[in-house]
Amino acid sequence: MAAELYLGHSNLPYLSALRLYLPLESFHEPEQQLIQFNAPPPAERMRADLQELGDSLRRIIRAEPFPGASSERVRSLQMSEQDPVLFNLNQVLPRSLTALAELRAGSTARLANAVFSTELFDDVEQKVHDGATGQLMLTRSSGWGIPFGWFVMITESDRTEVVESRSRVITVRVQVPVPVAQQRLQDAIENLENSAPDLDLLEELRDLAAWLSGVSGQAAVELDYGAIADRIYPDESPSDVRLGLECLAEGDLTGAAAAYRRLASRWIPIRQLSRAS
Repeated sequence: MAAELYLGHSNLPYLSALRLYLPLESFHEPEQQLIQFNAPPPAERMRADLQELGDSLRRIIRAEPFPGASSERVRSLQMSEQDPVLFNLNQVLPRSLTALAELRAGSTARLANAVFSTELFDDVEQKVHDGATGQLMLTRSSGWGIPFGWFVMITESDRTEVVESRSRVITVRVQVPVPVAQQRLQDAIENLENSAPDLDLLEELRDLAAWLSGVSGQAAVELDYGAIADRIYPDESPSDVRLGLECLAEGDLTGAAAAYRRLASRWIPIRQLSRAS
């Protein structure tokens, strides 16, 4: 996929995303109406990215700290011509509420209280209590790198979109049906429970499996590299993660360590950019 695209977002901090795409009937009626009115055709996969870029610029001058319904963006995905069109909402309001609640609850609480008013936090707490953030989050994001657990769900043979413009890779998106992703997660979890139960990756995979539980069998999950793809693609991380897990299952610690070193040598320089001046 190639086109002349505005590249302003390529200079923003690297942000990758893991998205769930659901069939229309999985959404509530108001969401279905919003999707039917705003969803782009599956062929126009970059529309939401460009809209979100414009939203990020408008936030600079917006007086209201929280986005409104007009900021809700819809993404469309059709895995094949025979499959139904699936949708993803960016859920900008509930994600904003969750982020602010976490900001006040963590080590940044003093800063949050200095920047935001008590009335605003009271309003956020009420909305959270009323269930405004109780819905399933359809998007997970990661800055300056991709969690290794995300690679467990994908392989090189999965459906892949490479978006290029002006000799640069804008993003790479890998999509896989949710039942396939669930099976890959379950296999990896069982492997680690037997071979390396103390590994942090195990909890990460359990969290991902819980996230996908109860989701429609028609749904799909997408790993969107974002602008980081221009530095990393073609990427062998999925195969290195898979090989590392296979080595652990076989008791080959040398092979597992070699796979981890390849991953680390690929991603540590990317993460170091977050601290670069």
